[in-house]
Amino acid sequence: MNITIARHHGMCFGVRDALRTAHAIAARKPVTILGQLVHNPEVDRHLKAAGALSGSLDDPGSATTRDVIITAHGASEARRHAWRAGGFNVTDTTCPLVRKAHDALAALVAGRYLPVVIGQADHVEVRGLVGDFAGAAVVLHEADMAGLPDAPHYGVIAQTTQPLGRVLHLVDCLKRARPAAEVRFIDTVCRPTKQRQDALVELCRSNDLIVVVGGHTSNNTRQLVERARQLGRAAIQIESAAELRAGWFRGVSSVGVTAGTSTLDETVDAVVASLRRIAAETRFSPAHGFLRATARIA
Repeated sequence: MNITIARHHGMCFGVRDALRTAHAIAARKPVTILGQLVHNPEVDRHLKAAGALSGSLDDPGSATTRDVIITAHGASEARRHAWRAGGFNVTDTTCPLVRKAHDALAALVAGRYLPVVIGQADHVEVRGLVGDFAGAAVVLHEADMAGLPDAPHYGVIAQTTQPLGRVLHLVDCLKRARPAAEVRFIDTVCRPTKQRQDALVELCRSNDLIVVVGGHTSNNTRQLVERARQLGRAAIQIESAAELRAGWFRGVSSVGVTAGTSTLDETVDAVVASLRRIAAETRFSPAHGFLRATARIA
């Protein structure tokens, strides 16, 4: 069984920076992280072991420490102000590319465009993006266009982890739905997301099965799974190597491995090592022409 790792996969620089900052603060003093620093349970366990506490961005009463951390997904200025006004020392680990999306949306609003965000309305990043703009609309499907208020000018950005193809399709749908209006689109899909999506296409060309490593609540990880299936490949999402089962790989001659942008390097390494053990304990039967798993993997 051949195992190929995607050319671009796993943790992005924004996540690395946020982790580095959170660990450094937790090593010096008590601190509360206002939500999941990134959407990955392995990271949650690491930070808890380091002494970091958990709180809610929406509730200034949820922190028992004077120092708090805003997660890599960002927050509205209103939320930042509320925490600072409450006497907390706020460390902001917002990814620079998420901050770029905030700046783009603010510029559109200043230009008198009706702000539209393509993304998941309940996602923490999207809530942060629209939190300072009461009139902002969020769309994720073509049907959502019907609910947009009439406006002469629409300014569109995207949640940074949305697939660019979907975003461009929805921008085109908006233009068709509002032919008399101006639609200005600023591309805020982050480069790491684009790179991992593009690398996934390459991976699907030469592998029978795709293993995607990352948190089940991670949007960019979930998008990798969906894209692989759209490309006609079987895809499995796991959060850790412990979830792998040898039986999944019977009859599979090639496996591609990728990971979401919040997945730890050590998690990817452990998954690849487990896959190599499964491959080593699998033999090819020329008589039947298929792979036969001979090991029992717990």
